Amino acid sequence: MPKIQVITDSDSSISPAIAQQYGITLVPITIQFGEETFSTNITIDDKLLFEKIDQIGKLPTTAAPSPAAFIQAFSEAFAAGAEEILCICVSSKVSSTYESALLAAREFPEKNIRVVDSLFMTMGQGFLAITAAEAIAAGASLEEAATMTEAMIPHLCTFASFATLKYLAMSGRVGKFVASMATVLDIRPLLTMKDGTLQMLEKVRTRRAAMDRLVNLICNSIGSKTVKRVAIYHVNNPTDAQILAERLREKLQLPQEVLVVQFTPGLSVHAGSGMVGAVFYSL
Repeated sequence: MPKIQVITDSDSSISPAIAQQYGITLVPITIQFGEETFSTNITIDDKLLFEKIDQIGKLPTTAAPSPAAFIQAFSEAFAAGAEEILCICVSSKVSSTYESALLAAREFPEKNIRVVDSLFMTMGQGFLAITAAEAIAAGASLEEAATMTEAMIPHLCTFASFATLKYLAMSGRVGKFVASMATVLDIRPLLTMKDGTLQMLEKVRTRRAAMDRLVNLICNSIGSKTVKRVAIYHVNNPTDAQILAERLREKLQLPQEVLVVQFTPGLSVHAGSGMVGAVFYSL
């Protein structure tokens, strides 16, 4: 069997430790504060991100990996002995990452490189990469691993609660007055992903109500299905992440491993500190 390397971008919320565990290569999103450039989960994490935002008083710019970044990742994989590559990207509907990977793959016409649009982000995308790596380690071919990951996509679901609209206001995505009123009234938006894009579901008041509604949305979505994989993600909010994990264990039959991960700076910059959510793969 040819040696196959799994590559994904850092919007997958896969930590360097998880990447090392499964032999996955991460291509970072770029975060820029003025003249300072950072690579997600390499030179900046969520904690440092919001420390710098609060210090400077404005958001950084973010950039999807360029074709050159993927060319470098592909070249390094082949130099290390890979014969084929499976590259799994954040949803093409929220980022140009997928297009960058496709352009990079065209620079290797003699090589077999599959680029998959996850139509997801955070650990939904991460689950595809992990599943692919496990399948390849068990002997799956590139085509088999790619087909397996693409078949998973319709069975992913996620729900999240934002703790503040402050950072969306800073990015211009909502008005400052709306954000300030939301803060005063403790309004917390609940979001999901559908057809590759983020969608607002509803708004509730108070942290407790948001947590209750989040649990209900997740349980209703899962219904009688069997949860195969689950991850709790958060932005500098391990307390609520742990609470959410415990409450879901009380309501649902979950696998033994429940991953708890940081959202990742390329996404967290828009979600804001305090966000918490969960992503599931269920059948």
